Amino acid sequence: MEMHINPAIADAALASAPPIETDAVIIGAGPVGLFQVFELGLLDIKAHVIDSLSHLGGQCVELYPDKPIYDIPAVPMCTGQELTDNLLKQIEPFKPTFHLGQDVTELQRQDDGRFVVRTSKDTTLLTKTVFIAAGVGSFQPRTLKVEGLDAFEGTQLFYRVKNPAVFAGKNLVVVGGGDSALDWALHFAQDDAHRAESVILVHRRDGFRAAPASVAKMHALCEQHAMQFVVGQITGFEADGDGRLSQVKLTGNDGITRRLPLDMLLVFFGLSPKLGPIAHWGLDLERKQILVDTEKFQTNIPGIFAVGDINTYPGKKKLILSGFHEAALAAFGAAHTIFPDKKIHLQYTTTSPKLHKVLGVETPVFD
Repeated sequence: MEMHINPAIADAALASAPPIETDAVIIGAGPVGLFQVFELGLLDIKAHVIDSLSHLGGQCVELYPDKPIYDIPAVPMCTGQELTDNLLKQIEPFKPTFHLGQDVTELQRQDDGRFVVRTSKDTTLLTKTVFIAAGVGSFQPRTLKVEGLDAFEGTQLFYRVKNPAVFAGKNLVVVGGGDSALDWALHFAQDDAHRAESVILVHRRDGFRAAPASVAKMHALCEQHAMQFVVGQITGFEADGDGRLSQVKLTGNDGITRRLPLDMLLVFFGLSPKLGPIAHWGLDLERKQILVDTEKFQTNIPGIFAVGDINTYPGKKKLILSGFHEAALAAFGAAHTIFPDKKIHLQYTTTSPKLHKVLGVETPVFD
């Protein structure tokens, strides 16, 4: 598929303000996007990084900053936040420029093969290559469909937990049957630092999609009267005289509606990924994922690469470590576009004095 180029839009983007010229733009500041900075840096390629979130770490930090990750090579266990912090330390020598809290709204190829990238905050960049490391797009939580309930979102109704301390000592109703619902229900039922006054877990059936160990632990805590589990669906709510959410109405499988008093309602129905503008950039897609080759993870449009969960190819596995491998090969693939007359040599960080200088470390002397 050919990329559809609108010269008028591209010219307007360039004319509105002098663009920032760079060799590479990375869309997505999750672990794979951050490691892409490192691999490009080793090849003397400077990158600008754009992310719709206001913080670094992408969905890894947004969704499970404190949950353990066990499959990063040579790191037996780390959290999503720790992984992000270590990646940021690793890429410090390359001094990437971050543009956070903004979406890429336009991507247009120029006659000279470069790309104009424009964001929702009117940041305009002119780049030789683009790396899409956007996970599976922007995540939007699946909401609880009860009329009028959205008025409490952010004060008493939550679809994500950003600060667990907010819920300590509160009467909580947690809705959902997946890992997030079980994990947070268990956390607030037994964690000393964030223990809730009460926790009621609500799911539409008594079967769960969560890890069996979590389900077993939940039932054990229920037997110990440390929390409750109720089968049913939230069908309504009541507010007190101050306009605060005071109860939710729960309709069980028996058709009877009961009332559950609460301070806060946490809903975990999963997240719905949305590609957004990426879907209109002329890229070959398969089930909302970008098709790439496995030599350099380039898309059907020369100069645009896709790494991490956003891409697909035969045998694709959605693992962070797979994304790291893809980032390395994509960097070498892009180097030929950025430096067409330069022979690209593979150098090792263990032995290369040039890379040691770039990384700011001393070259070791081996006996």
